[in-house]
Amino acid sequence: MKKLHTTYVCQTCAYSTPRWVGKCPNCGAWNTLVEELIGRENKPTRSGRIAIKGGPVPITEVESFPEPRISTMIPECDRVLGGGIVPGSVVLVGGDPGIGKSTLMMQIAASLRDRVVLYITGEESVRQIKLRSERLDTRPSEKTFLFAETNLHVIDALFERSVPELVIVDSIQTMYRPELESAPGTVSQVREATALFLRIAKERNVPVFLVGHVTKEGVIAGPKVVEHMVDTVLQFEGEQHYAYRILRAMKNRFGSTNEIGIFEMHDGGLREVMNPSQVFLAERKAGASGSAVVASMEGTRPLLLEVQALVAPTSYGVPQRSATGFDPRRLQMLLAVLEKRAGLRVGQYDVFVNVAGGVRIDEPAADLGMATSIVSSLKDIPVDGRSVAVGEIGLGGEIRAVSQMEKRIAEAAKLGFTRIVMPPGGARTIRVPAGVELREVETVEDAIASLVG
Repeated sequence: MKKLHTTYVCQTCAYSTPRWVGKCPNCGAWNTLVEELIGRENKPTRSGRIAIKGGPVPITEVESFPEPRISTMIPECDRVLGGGIVPGSVVLVGGDPGIGKSTLMMQIAASLRDRVVLYITGEESVRQIKLRSERLDTRPSEKTFLFAETNLHVIDALFERSVPELVIVDSIQTMYRPELESAPGTVSQVREATALFLRIAKERNVPVFLVGHVTKEGVIAGPKVVEHMVDTVLQFEGEQHYAYRILRAMKNRFGSTNEIGIFEMHDGGLREVMNPSQVFLAERKAGASGSAVVASMEGTRPLLLEVQALVAPTSYGVPQRSATGFDPRRLQMLLAVLEKRAGLRVGQYDVFVNVAGGVRIDEPAADLGMATSIVSSLKDIPVDGRSVAVGEIGLGGEIRAVSQMEKRIAEAAKLGFTRIVMPPGGARTIRVPAGVELREVETVEDAIASLVG
């Protein structure tokens, strides 16, 4: 027999107490104790025995077979998931308000016309979901069922009567368990709700999508343990003033976390971007200083992106350093390398860098292009418009090799670029497309001379 009781746990130091207090007695933090529901097993008597189902199994005797996946009929979404939806998996989808989470869920539900989909909504009525479906012109089948409920007991009882083939919960922060006195969306309620849907997914082999809100810091609201409980965590990213949306896997037990899906928001919903490189470079202004093209890899997909820099004399005592879509700490490192190794004095200038299109670059292969755009803006000399810069810059000013150069070169050749400035040592083993010149540079000074002049 399992008894339930509540306790209060400090989210800073994990101190627990049977009653709520405003200040944690252990660490002294205020308003950090939250209610949690704990199950306590009755202790068996000394003469009682515990029945063990099964036992340890040698790993060599475990059957291994490929897990069948369910295609969402949206290739960009399947790419991020690792090839499709795995039955029995729990997927957490997070993102800023209005980014397109509910739109994507409705489009997935509508695309699976031959499967029974249960859409559990806690924020909207079924009529509002219907109106959104008509606005998006998704035309779901009669196998898509809507259920407006937030009580976990009612939802659990529903699964006892029928089992759908896909469950969508929008959102997990609205679900609550009546035994807990805390409000929906608190740490304990979100944890209990996730545990319920996790049990349903594993016991009944049903995939579950959980939509999650994000905090002001940009992370999914609720305890970090929720992200550890689920199988996959997808982050929906995008700047508010851009139409492009990026679906990125932050965690995936059934595939790679390096893949991204790129969508464009329209009145009729999200549309897939089949050739993102061409889209991101469509508005590039020819002959403008402070602009360079880099070849970045997102998983197995090469992307050509425009990086921009603006270097202007500072009007304040301390120069400003601002980066959008680029790591600010890496920007500081590149400025230090340019000043120390290339002899460029940027200490009295404000430096602003940006990755066009609202995309974020995380890999160091964009270092060479970003440094080149900074020098181009400083000298007011345009970068060679036919060139693509690829390479990592070390602290000694050397250009270091990057992976998957052949894919980057092929993508650049497809869009009409004729010269690739790259690290030394790789040109001999790469199949070079016709009309493309590979220029190897060893130091950042050589790269600047080759691209800027």
